[in-house]
Amino acid sequence: MNNIPFNIPPVVGSELEYISEAIRLRKLCGDGSFTHKCNKLLEKQTGTAKALLTTSCTHALEMSALLCNILPGDEVIMPSFTFVSTANAFVLRGARIVFVDIRPDTMNINETLIEAAITSKTKAIVPVHYAGVSCEMDTIMDIARKHDLFVVEDAAQGIGATHKNKPLGSIGDFGTLSFHETKNIVCGEGGALLINNTTFIERAEIIREKGTNRSRFIRGQVDKYTWCDVGSSWLPSELNAAYLMAQLENVNNINENRLSNWNFYHESLSSLAGAGFIEIAGIPANCTHNAHMFWIKAKDLQERTALIQHLKDRGIGSAFHYIPLHSSPAGAQFGRFHGEDVFTTKESERLLRLPLYYGLTKGDTEQVVESLYSFYQR
Repeated sequence: MNNIPFNIPPVVGSELEYISEAIRLRKLCGDGSFTHKCNKLLEKQTGTAKALLTTSCTHALEMSALLCNILPGDEVIMPSFTFVSTANAFVLRGARIVFVDIRPDTMNINETLIEAAITSKTKAIVPVHYAGVSCEMDTIMDIARKHDLFVVEDAAQGIGATHKNKPLGSIGDFGTLSFHETKNIVCGEGGALLINNTTFIERAEIIREKGTNRSRFIRGQVDKYTWCDVGSSWLPSELNAAYLMAQLENVNNINENRLSNWNFYHESLSSLAGAGFIEIAGIPANCTHNAHMFWIKAKDLQERTALIQHLKDRGIGSAFHYIPLHSSPAGAQFGRFHGEDVFTTKESERLLRLPLYYGLTKGDTEQVVESLYSFYQR
């Protein structure tokens, strides 16, 4: 019986070659040739007007908050079932977070509840594409246009996934991607800002370059660069970009490998789901996902806890996910839950993620499935 960790970061084989090339070029700080190549690849793969690598998805979200001109007292609507960065990026600008309940089928924000949460203070909507499965973006975009709101897609988990053939992150005003080592493609720590509203491209470059117009200087558009705006240092090093370049070139192969294992889980566990022991993830129509994760839902928190231990005893790593933000001390301080929490807390306590990563073998997935069946056969 093998030990099967929850996650192993992918390695495709050309990472060391590219890192060695970056060292040979003696250009290790941000915005070198590998950074530019990654930006161009992301633009091609997503269709966004401009892609800018950042040091993390968190920082891409923080840039989005600046570009949306979030000010103290503004309100930003998002799900409570998300990572803390989604909220923190806007809280740092003084915003009040308005949490909305989720859909149990996708664990995404319930698009039918958003409009009722809008007030005169609302500035932006932040849909989070959980597990690389799209939110209902047509409805969300219609609401945003009707009320003149920004849409910032938290597509941290969404590289390679689409909604009606549009890559996630390319639909709202801004999109943010993550290349943390737990994601489909990685560079240890890193992210990207996708800018779909072209009027914000120049300011985004300035904010990312510590508030200076250095990018225009490098392109020869000004004879010197100077401090123009607020900003920070959000450029990843060339070593991170070199590693990421190898991954971006192989994103389809990585996602196809993950999809193969995702499909095996889905087919193999359908009997347990059909018998009512568990619920398994489904994919809405008009969405293609990237197999970022495979989740199941146990009956309740107690059963999930026992199942995690059962898998651990068999050398299998599994993980639950977010504690809803509105139930945290900071969530209560910086936000409020609009309406009733029908699904957010209840569903988060049932959800369990199974091992899924590039290079996971058929034998590994069979062992995971067998262990699940052995738990429920008891």
